[in-house]
Amino acid sequence: MNDAMTQMSGLVRKEVDLARAEVTENLKSAAAAIGMIVGAAILALTSLNVLSAALVAALTDAGIAAGWSALIVGVAFGVLAWAMLAKGTHDLKLSSLMPSRTVKNVRRDTETVKESLDARRL
Repeated sequence: MNDAMTQMSGLVRKEVDLARAEVTENLKSAAAAIGMIVGAAILALTSLNVLSAALVAALTDAGIAAGWSALIVGVAFGVLAWAMLAKGTHDLKLSSLMPSRTVKNVRRDTETVKESLDARRL
């Protein structure tokens, strides 16, 4: 019985270490996703300010009315910003932060311990 408790204690320690490592890895992914969102915001603002004026001027020079030129450029940059924001928020979902490998291992280990205890009772 003492050997089983020692093994169980070691197993729990290993699972806690695995969970800690997995959460750390997932938090790094979350930080990257937040960086992607911040990058999207900065890119959207900078691009809209600098390039929109140039594109509106170019479209106006090409014969399109200034209002329509501005609308075309605004929609194009808005679509790009939305795509980057969607990617960043998708990568930041709470399910991606859960230590899924650890949960799977703990479930497997629990079943193994149950089977071992059941075998000893017989």
